[in-house]
This record gives sequence, structure tokens and C-alpha cells, in this order.
Amino acid sequence: MKLGDQFRFVRQNMKKNKTRLFMTVLATAMGCAFLIVLASVGFGLQQSIVDNIVGDRLVTGIDIYSKDPSKFKEDTNLYDADIKDLQAIPNVKAVTYRNFIGQWMEPTIDGEPVTGDRTFQVDFQAEERAGFSLSAGRMPQKNNEVILGYNIRQQRDDQGVPSEYKDASEWLNKTIVLNVGYYENGVLKKKPIEAVVAGISAKPTKEWKMDQALYVGVDLLGQVESITGTQRGELPYVEEGSTPEQIEELLKQLPAPGGDRNYIEVQVIAGHANDVKGISEVLREKGYFNHSIADELKQVNLMFLIMKIGLIFVGTIAVIIASIGIFNTMTMAVTERAQDIGIMKAIGAHPSVIRKIFLLESALIGIMGAVIGTIVSYGISFAVNAGLPVLIQTFMEEKVPDGFLFSVIPPYLTALACAIALGVAMLSGYRPALRATRIDVLRALRRDV
Repeated sequence: MKLGDQFRFVRQNMKKNKTRLFMTVLATAMGCAFLIVLASVGFGLQQSIVDNIVGDRLVTGIDIYSKDPSKFKEDTNLYDADIKDLQAIPNVKAVTYRNFIGQWMEPTIDGEPVTGDRTFQVDFQAEERAGFSLSAGRMPQKNNEVILGYNIRQQRDDQGVPSEYKDASEWLNKTIVLNVGYYENGVLKKKPIEAVVAGISAKPTKEWKMDQALYVGVDLLGQVESITGTQRGELPYVEEGSTPEQIEELLKQLPAPGGDRNYIEVQVIAGHANDVKGISEVLREKGYFNHSIADELKQVNLMFLIMKIGLIFVGTIAVIIASIGIFNTMTMAVTERAQDIGIMKAIGAHPSVIRKIFLLESALIGIMGAVIGTIVSYGISFAVNAGLPVLIQTFMEEKVPDGFLFSVIPPYLTALACAIALGVAMLSGYRPALRATRIDVLRALRRDV
């Protein structure tokens, strides 16, 4: 008997008792859906907690301190070529850096002095990929846009203790004037540059830490360097009484813009927390001294792995319970089709073909149940992620963090659940299929079975 004939035989017999078939498939689908939904809770919590809460720059960030002098001819500074080298490492999401601008440009907004403490030049695109947090506004999209530190308007008393706090978001979309200092013929002058405040950085998580920095992009730094004629807008230290000739001589000792710029506070951001360890090892092989806290994440991932295995085990029990229905259905099918089995054996059908027919039927029941259960589980997962935050906020008056997922169904979880359902169905149908091969032809034809 060909495979196509076996399928037709199975399909015809399955149509004879649709109600029993429906209930068996329904039980299998419920068990498969229970397995997927239950396990999806573990996957969802891991993704939301690890990736969204501890999976920020604190965990995915790898700090680059310097280079191994034995591999880089004793020059441990980081240059443009090093930044490109770091960006080319697999699984690197972004490479960020923060360069000090060599002067405080006495910025003002609406005539009010901006009482910050330093100016950083950053790569805003890389910072955005790395997850730069804002409390208000947006990331800069134009050349003349900047970001202000959360505490940039906070005042300090005579001992340097923070006192009065003013909301920096009041300066959003306002024009900030940067007064760039430069020397001309040995005389210090000021030239204003205008920019727009696009965003305010997030509040530091550490209470003792204050962010009073001004963040500018590379294009604005280029404007500053074109005015000062020095790299990073640096001005020379001029002693009192220095002559213009001496000041000009000091200026010549400073690096000119356009050269190979070196970088400080370089950080490599991994695409996922699980990639941190591998990237760190690659960095060490390349000769970059680095540090990360990837080892702290191992215990967290191990805990979630154990939880997911436990949930899958409990869900598998539901599928095994559903297999009782498959066993009962196939046993009854063998009894009801005894005459058909006798006829097939009488015309020379091999026992392996008969066994294969009943295993094929039980496999189809398992596949149909797995497909239906998978569709249902995706629907339940969507409903849980959409409805549970609303219920929590309504009845518990607690807001669920944005992007938090209670249920996540990765493709391999679906494949695993379908494989378990199919395997259990095959095992459930094996005993009845074996019994079918042992039916006596004469008794079957007399319908004595």
C-alpha cells in the first residue's frame, strides 16, 4: 500500500467518528497550548527583567580603559582607527565615547547663565543606539542641537552641597548661546555660537550623583575648533603678565584640529547581555584593557533557565494527560476496524503497513492538536501582554514599565512544544497499532474481536 493510499484510508476512517476525533484533538490542543503559555511566562519575564531592566548599559556596557602597550608600541591612547576597530567586532551594538571640550563656554539661555560644570562631545547616534536615557525632549537630530544634564540648573551652597533645584525641562527647544573663547594676536576674545536644547538627560539613579554636563555633537565641536584653532577647543594656560608673543607660542604647542583625535571614556555596548563575555574576550585578544560586570548576570540567567525548564516540565505533564485520550481513541479505532484489518491481512498486507497506518493516524491527531494549540497560545499571549498591564493599573494602581512583556513565545519554544505533542501522540498510538498487527484474520472477518 502506497503512502497516499494510507493517508486516504486514515482520512476516511477519521471522518467516521468526528465527535470523538474532535474531542481528542481538542484535548491535545489544550495540553499543547498550556505547555506553550506556561513556558512563555518564563521567557517573557527573563526578556523583560534581564533585557529591559538589568540589560541596560550597566550590564551590556564594556568600559575600555586603555590599550596594551606591548601590542600598540607603548601608545595607549584610543584614536579614530580604534573606534572603527571596536565597531567592527561582532555583536557590538554601539561604541560610545565622551570627550571633554577644553573650555567652559559660559552658555546662557534667555540671558540666564547655565551653571554646568563641563562640556562633553559625544556621538549622538551611537548614544541613541546604546540607550541614552532622557527625562524630557528627544535626541538631537540636527547639527546645532544639544542635550542638557538633568541637574544643570541645580544650585550649590558655599560648601558645594546641592541646594535649590530648578527643572531643566523648562529650557527645552530654547536657544542656548555658547561663548567660545579664543586668542587673536595674544588677546582673549569671545565668539557666540547658537544651538537649540533638544533634550534633558535622565535623572541619575545614584542620589549622590549629579549630571550638570552639556552634551554637544561632533558638528558643534567642529565649529568650536574652527574658532579656537585647537583640538577640542582647548585654550592654553596663560600666566599673569604673559605677552601676546608668549601666548601665541603656547597656542602653537596645542594640537591643531583635523588631526587624529584621541578619545576618553570609551564604552563598547553589546547587542545583548549574553554577548558581553564573548566581546570582552575578543577585546582582550586585540589588546584593549576592559571591564564589565557580565559575570554577575550568569546567576540571573541560570535562575531563569531553571524556571523555564520547570515550567516546560509541568506543561509536558498536561500533554501526557491529553495522550490518554489519544490512546483511548486509537484503541477504539482498532476495535471498530477489526474487519478492515482482517481484509487487509487477508489480501497480503504486511503487519508493518498496518502498524504504520495507525501510527500515522495518531500522528495526525498530535499534529492537528499542536497546530491548534500553537495558534491559541499566541492569542492568549497577545491578550495577556495587552490586558494584564491594564488590569494591574486599574485594580492595583501600579504602572507596568513600558515594553514589559509577561509572555514571550520564541520560535524554538513552539517547535519544542509541537515535537513533544507529536512524540506523545506517537507513543500513545504505538500500543494500539501493535495490537492491530496481532489481530487474527478469521476472527476479524467473523467480527469476533
